Amino acid sequence: MALFGCLALLVFGLGLVVAPRQAVEAPEPSFSEQARAAALSETLRLRDAGRALGQAAAGTPEPAAGTAADALQPGMDTTVRLLTTQAQALLAPDAGAGSGSGAAESSPAGTPSPGVPASPADTPGSAAALAAALAESGGQRLADAGAAEGGMARLLAAVGTAQLLASAALAGPAGAGTHLPAALTSPEPSGSCPQGSATSTPAPAPTSTPLPTAAQDAGGGQTATEQAALAAAVRAETATVYAYQVALTRLPGDAALTASGHLDRHEALLRAAESLSRGVCAPVPPREAGYALDPGFLSAPAAGLGGLETAMLPVYGDVIALSSGETRQWAIAALLETARRAGSWGADPGPLPGLTADPALFPSLPARH
Repeated sequence: MALFGCLALLVFGLGLVVAPRQAVEAPEPSFSEQARAAALSETLRLRDAGRALGQAAAGTPEPAAGTAADALQPGMDTTVRLLTTQAQALLAPDAGAGSGSGAAESSPAGTPSPGVPASPADTPGSAAALAAALAESGGQRLADAGAAEGGMARLLAAVGTAQLLASAALAGPAGAGTHLPAALTSPEPSGSCPQGSATSTPAPAPTSTPLPTAAQDAGGGQTATEQAALAAAVRAETATVYAYQVALTRLPGDAALTASGHLDRHEALLRAAESLSRGVCAPVPPREAGYALDPGFLSAPAAGLGGLETAMLPVYGDVIALSSGETRQWAIAALLETARRAGSWGADPGPLPGLTADPALFPSLPARH
């Protein structure tokens, strides 16, 4: 013991120190977090570009009514408000109001997505360039949604969808043409289940069923699963098909032609949702014989169809969040299609189509933005 004590004193006396443990490197952010940060950075960049274009237009002599500049200003203001709401939704969870910290602080406006060198040329300098940049950003958000985690996939799909629609709306007065991607189509996958699996239920007797409510469309109180989300999509599409069939008898001329095309797409979406349900060996909800339509729908079918399309958005948002692979890609395309149809009837899909969150509860952007 005396020997060990002497050795210990000798070690400390010579100033021998134990090498400190190597610092543990912070883990690399997940793909979902990287996609969120990139979406926030790009959204802030586009927001600032839109604000600068709007301020430049406001600083010029008042444009004459009916001119391109006169038509452009309201669309630019709408675009800036949309991008502001999206940026708030994309803030990191710990980025509190006015905190000056969090993702927004580390991704200042005007900074491009990671991996893209900053350059003044990157900032859209015209409405046409902003429309093109919105389309590019929206397409990237939808692509990232295909690989992100459930809830983040839904948010990215909502942001991308709204940015693509904003691009198309801005492109008109900007004289830039439509920027919606033609390659985004809805596949109709099929699947097979082991023999004896219950993938359908008998058709009901003729009846008049109320149109599904938003809560029923979102799963009707069932456990949140891919199967439940697909079942909700089947029920909602079945009701929407019926509503379109009724509306066709009451819509005039061009509106009837538009409704006929939309009806074809809804019938295709219904078949795809049923096929996807069978692919995951889930019971397929039966097609109801009929639905009780509100008198307001019968007197104003165009507005009623717009409301139905808007109500479909959270249904596809659920499918995106709860699925993966081919099913998610189908739901992302369906979300974009549905938002476009809602707009064709004059309904507003909002800045985050497919989400039911209240923008009033989003955190405020840091003051520097």
